[in-house]
Amino acid sequence: MTLDPGTEALARLAEERVDHRFKGLPPDAEGRTVGELAAERRNLFSDGFATPVLALSAERLEHNLGLMETYTERHGLAFAPHGKTSMAPQLFRRQIEHGAWGITLAVPHQVRVARAFGTRRVFLANELVDAPALRWIAGELERDEDFRFVCYVDSVRGVELMDAALRGVTTRPVDVVVELAAGEGARTGVRTEAECAAVADAVAGTETLRLVGVAGYEGEVPEADPERVHAYLRRLVALAVDFDKAGRFADLTEIVVSAGGSAWFDAVADVFAGIPELSLPVLKLLRSGAYVSHDDGRYREITPFNRVPEEGALEPAFRLWTQIVSRPSPEQAFANAGKRDAAYDLHLPFAQVVRRDGTERPAAGVEVTGLSDQHTWLRTAPEADLEVGDWVGLGLSHPCTSFDKWQLIPVAEADGTVVDYIRTFF
Repeated sequence: MTLDPGTEALARLAEERVDHRFKGLPPDAEGRTVGELAAERRNLFSDGFATPVLALSAERLEHNLGLMETYTERHGLAFAPHGKTSMAPQLFRRQIEHGAWGITLAVPHQVRVARAFGTRRVFLANELVDAPALRWIAGELERDEDFRFVCYVDSVRGVELMDAALRGVTTRPVDVVVELAAGEGARTGVRTEAECAAVADAVAGTETLRLVGVAGYEGEVPEADPERVHAYLRRLVALAVDFDKAGRFADLTEIVVSAGGSAWFDAVADVFAGIPELSLPVLKLLRSGAYVSHDDGRYREITPFNRVPEEGALEPAFRLWTQIVSRPSPEQAFANAGKRDAAYDLHLPFAQVVRRDGTERPAAGVEVTGLSDQHTWLRTAPEADLEVGDWVGLGLSHPCTSFDKWQLIPVAEADGTVVDYIRTFF
C-alpha cells in the first residue's frame, strides 16, 4: 500500500538520528533513530534521561484531545486548533484524527511545515501580504486540488497587495475572510462595519481572491468579561448576516464564521448556536489551540471549563523535570533549568513534586522565585526536605512558549515509560 506524502513524512520523523541537537535525551542514545529509542520504552527517571527534560503525559494528552473532540461535536462546531501552540505535525495529525476540520496557523513558515506533513486544510488567522509567500500558496493550490486555504483580510491596501502578488499566478482564487477587530486597542482587524464593507468590495473587485466569510478573535476584547465578549461575537455574526443579505457569498458551498481562542470558547459556542439560517450552510469554525497540553498557570486559570465544569476539565500535560544542583542555605536552592527550558512570559514555573530514590512526593514548602538563563531560583520553607541531586517536577504556564524551547519531547506514561517523542518545528 502506498502511503500519502504526509503520512510518509511523519513516518520519516522516526528515522531521524538522536544526537546533540535534542536536550534531555539519554547520552547513550546517540546514533539511534527516534523510532529505535521509542521502541526501547525507556523510563524517564531511571534509564539515562538527563535533566532538564520536558515531558508530555501520554494519558493527559489523549484526554485533552478527546475532550475537545467531544465538546466541539456537542456544540455543532467545526474545529481548527491553532497549530502555533505546538508546531508539532504529529500532534496536528492526532488533532485531525480526533475530528479537527483542519489546523489554524499564523505565518507562512508554519503553513509550509503543515503542508510538508500533509495538512490539507489551513486557516491562517492573520493577514498575508508577503508576495513570495502568496505565490507559494498559489502554487500549492494549483498543485493540490484538495488543499483548502483561508486567511484574513482587514484593509483595502492589503487586498491590493494580495491581488498584485497573485495576478497571473493561479487559476484558483485564494479564499479570504474579513477580520472584524474586537474593539479599539485590539490587534489586527477592521474597526467598523462600514470599513468591513469596503474591504469586501475590494475583494469582489479582484479575480484572485474570494470572500468566504468573516472571522475575529474575542480574546482581544478590551476589559473582557462575558457580556463584552458575547457582544463582540454577536457583532461578528451580524456582519456575516449583513454580508449574506448583500449577496457577497455567491458561488460558495458554505459560509465561514470563525472565532475562538482558549479563554472564551464557551462564549463562541453560545453565540454561534444562535446563528440564523443563511443562504448557505455555515462552517462554525473554532480555533482554540492551548488545550492540547493545557498548563498549570494561565490556561488553568482562564479555561472556559472553569465556568462549565459539567462539560469536563482539561488536564495539564507538561512537566519539566529539573535537578537540584546547589543548596547554599536552608532557605534557598537552585535547580538546573532556566529561561532556555521553561515558559516564563505569563507565570514562573510551579514546583509540584520532588523525586528521590524512586519515590515521589509533593514539593511542600518549595517555591519558584525566579529564573536565570540556566537556573531555577527556589525558596525553601523549613518543612521543605530538599537535597542536592533531587529531581523537582515543575508545572508550566503558557503552552506556546513551552513547546518552542524543545525540539524533541518525550511522551511518558504515568509510571515514567516513554512511549513516543514529539518533534517540533519552530
